[in-house]
Amino acid sequence: MKPADLDERAAAAPIGAVPRIDHVPTRGQAPRFRSVLALAVLLTGTFLSPLDYFIVNLALPAIRISLHATAAQLQLIVSVYASAFAVLLVTAGRLGDLYGRKKLFMSGMAGFVISSALCAGSRNGLILIIGRILQGASASVMVPQILATIRTVFPKEQQTKVMSLYGFVFGIASVAGQLGGGALITLKPFGLDWQSIFLINVPVGTLALIGAWRFVPENRPELRARIDINGVFLLSIFLALVIYPLTQGREAGWPAWTFVCFGLSVPVLILFLVTEHRLEARHGDPLVDLHLFRNPVFSIGLALAFCFYCDSVFFLTYGIFLQSGLHWTAWTSGVAILPFGIGAVLGPLMSPELVRRVGSHVLTVGFGLLAGGFGISGLALFHEPIPGAWFYFGLLLAGMGLGTVLPSVVRIVIGEIELAKAGLASGVVTSMLQIGSAFGATAISGVFFSVLSTGTSPADYARAYQAAIGIASILFVACVILSIMLVGRQARAARA
Repeated sequence: MKPADLDERAAAAPIGAVPRIDHVPTRGQAPRFRSVLALAVLLTGTFLSPLDYFIVNLALPAIRISLHATAAQLQLIVSVYASAFAVLLVTAGRLGDLYGRKKLFMSGMAGFVISSALCAGSRNGLILIIGRILQGASASVMVPQILATIRTVFPKEQQTKVMSLYGFVFGIASVAGQLGGGALITLKPFGLDWQSIFLINVPVGTLALIGAWRFVPENRPELRARIDINGVFLLSIFLALVIYPLTQGREAGWPAWTFVCFGLSVPVLILFLVTEHRLEARHGDPLVDLHLFRNPVFSIGLALAFCFYCDSVFFLTYGIFLQSGLHWTAWTSGVAILPFGIGAVLGPLMSPELVRRVGSHVLTVGFGLLAGGFGISGLALFHEPIPGAWFYFGLLLAGMGLGTVLPSVVRIVIGEIELAKAGLASGVVTSMLQIGSAFGATAISGVFFSVLSTGTSPADYARAYQAAIGIASILFVACVILSIMLVGRQARAARA
């Protein structure tokens, strides 16, 4: 779209509407080193959020002993973080669009630091659960602002490289969570036990907060809209009714309340859509612009984001396979994920060159690596239930697929949306990733536990892993087809 067209649209826009912005007003061109420092601050936020999701898993035995936590409390310590994070993402992204992404990023980072200190100082399981809820909520405020700021502040020609760095850092965080949790629990720095996994966030987050205040530019539309309170309430209720049963249902044995929640989510969603449509018809400012979903690239991208994060079933089943099935220690199990982690680091580094050569087909390549890599790792266990060279080679390929897809799917989906709604789009995409993660960790892992119910030998655990990872591989094959459709839609839109 030409700048003149944008000016005409802005002039014709109704009073109170959020205009499209294709640049962020500044008082002169910022020095290059300030942009580098701003990106470093944003990527610190990118690192901390997934780190605290993964790092707590290996600390659960120590937490149980120290706090005398019950099994139900241990489940909540993991699940409430993911639930609070997913429920508030869309709202937080929209708030960043309206009131300033830097302001929301700093608020989220400050909340993350304080809640991490609260977690570390917990004297019982209940306080730790409350701290984890606050951690997840703070992360949800912070994360959409990262993607939206990258989308609005950095020039389009730098987007691929910057998003590759985003994927690189995210991949490092996932692996560091597994390795770091085991290392901190084993080494007990400064005489600390499990508390160290939370305290490490305090100095890192404080430095990032100072860096954000100093180097990250504020970016938001000049015209502000009112927040859609009804939309916030209804969407939060809908996501809570979906996310919480997904994260808690399997561990609780799928009691009746989980299905009641799923059933109630349908009328709540319908009411939310009706409310947003009516507000839009009155020229108001709905929380979610329903026009976003009329963009086929955006909609297909959301489906890909959902399926992509179903790979969470790997992190869950792999750890159980190694620790419970093969009786490996937490530290050894953490080290065993290194091939996947190396791939997750290599993937983003390859992405810019792949994008240059194949364009949006980078998603097709990435999903193909995920499908093939996980498929190889499953097939490698047929002859012997002990991981070998082919097994780890498969994990390397799958990690490369993860590192290739993550920055590309986010960049392509958010790149379809006007800058004034970049925060909203970031929140929607990240929410879809989290829902996919919850689905993978419950529905697909349910197959793992169903197969495992027939025995407890290493071979039984290997068969259960093969079944779960096989379903994930088939899902990624479907994503290869969807990604080809997405490229076709993009081509037709370009011709039009």
